[in-house]
Amino acid sequence: MPYSNDVLAAKSLIETNGPSWANINPEHVARMRAQNRFKTGLDIARFTAKIMREDMANYDADTAQYTQSLGCWHGFIGQQKMIAIKKHFGSTKRRYLYLSGWMVAALRSEFGPLPDQSMHEKTTVASLIEELYTFLRQADSWELNHLFRDLEAANEAGDSARIKELESKIDNHETHIVPIIADIDAGFGNAEATYLLAKKMIEAGACCIQIENQVSDEKQCGHQDGKVTVPHEDFVSKINAVRYAFLELGVDDGVIVARTDSLGAGLTQKIAVTKEPGDIGDQYNSFLDGDEIASAEDIHNGDVVIKQGGKLVKPKRLASGLYQFKQGSGEDRVVLDCITSLQNGADLLWIETEKPHVGQIAAMVNRIRQVVPDAKLVYNNSPSFNWTLNFRQQVFDAWKEEGKDLSAYNRDKLMSVEYDNTELGQLADEWTANFQRDSAREAGIFHHLITLPTYHTAALSTDNLAKGYFGKEGMLAYVKGVQREELRQGIATVKHQDMAGSNIGDDHKEFFAGEAALKAGGKDNTMNQFG
Repeated sequence: MPYSNDVLAAKSLIETNGPSWANINPEHVARMRAQNRFKTGLDIARFTAKIMREDMANYDADTAQYTQSLGCWHGFIGQQKMIAIKKHFGSTKRRYLYLSGWMVAALRSEFGPLPDQSMHEKTTVASLIEELYTFLRQADSWELNHLFRDLEAANEAGDSARIKELESKIDNHETHIVPIIADIDAGFGNAEATYLLAKKMIEAGACCIQIENQVSDEKQCGHQDGKVTVPHEDFVSKINAVRYAFLELGVDDGVIVARTDSLGAGLTQKIAVTKEPGDIGDQYNSFLDGDEIASAEDIHNGDVVIKQGGKLVKPKRLASGLYQFKQGSGEDRVVLDCITSLQNGADLLWIETEKPHVGQIAAMVNRIRQVVPDAKLVYNNSPSFNWTLNFRQQVFDAWKEEGKDLSAYNRDKLMSVEYDNTELGQLADEWTANFQRDSAREAGIFHHLITLPTYHTAALSTDNLAKGYFGKEGMLAYVKGVQREELRQGIATVKHQDMAGSNIGDDHKEFFAGEAALKAGGKDNTMNQFG
């Protein structure tokens, strides 16, 4: 409803309730409603699910319309990302936020910093989703508050053109509320536990949940060793649990991302149940490494025997009780995982890889698309990759294949700063810059994300500030490196009182108490030094 119409509706309601509501200003009512558009997390989940579904359809029509996000571990970080996006690009379209289980474990657990092994409190994930949307809603309120203050000034000045302009901006305000892709790890338990946690995440606002095919009690970070996958029927039961959670809560177009860690996982905890040759359990078991049995004498105490390809085979069982997959079977298992997930309720795929390589990803996706033509990926542009070294080595290898002279380069030392301004270094940077565009076009990647960027940016910026502040620069390290840059780049946090809601609070005080309001933003507020 346009702001002016909402004012009239509020005025009618106030008049209906008689003199006892005489202190209530209909313009203030309409203003507060506009500044609090989303009332519940489910409102947000339904709103953002629609955005994401439309983006998926647009990508199918044009792969240049891929989407992006950055990982968050605090509401303020997510808020500032979206404010920055609106400031620099004028719109939040096709830009999301990612909630990383890694960062929850490392930065939000009551146990202190933890590795990404699902040891943190699982409710922290849902709490962070709620926190992120609280900060994003406050960003809406903060931005609209400035527009409403300007509108009041225009009304006082009788500037009709300015009034019309501001009312149009208010009516067409683009929210900071965007989809969050939320990491549920391996579900934190059995399918019922997955369902219960998924409900909490959706109630907090999640329209998209990402789940991985590792065992929940031995879950590892996607870029660590020792990963253990589960049979497809176990994973599908958890996909079903998430879908039921969405449907129960009325988020009918909620999005499920099925992640496979099979490329780097060489182990399984269970032998899959199989009822007939060629079924999904039989296909899973066909990848188990083992020794063919010639006679009963080959079977020893504790051995397990299965039928594999018409032959009796003794799968290799480790001291841990886990079973080993055949070497070199990772890509085939990934393809089977992805097809099975898409055929059983997943909407998007996530293939965890060991390096950012368009050709490698495209080779797997092309095989998947032979069965599911519209298969699409969410891809982790991970800080666990050495991007500089990977792309320099890719350029080196491409040049070697072309027969180019490589005598000026040492492949094992390409990370060296001496290569930064070389032809190879510059081309590698160009390939890095184009990676998302190229892989969206060639490898079916709908969404690109960086899981834990602000973990690294916080560490880097803090290191630089500490080095200067506690060294010779003293206070100049902060003034020159932070505050002066905030002012010159127009970063709104330089007025940190305003960003934290001081002006919103002042306006509310005036709504509630009129001239008796004790406001913080008067002439003695030092924030006025920033203009």
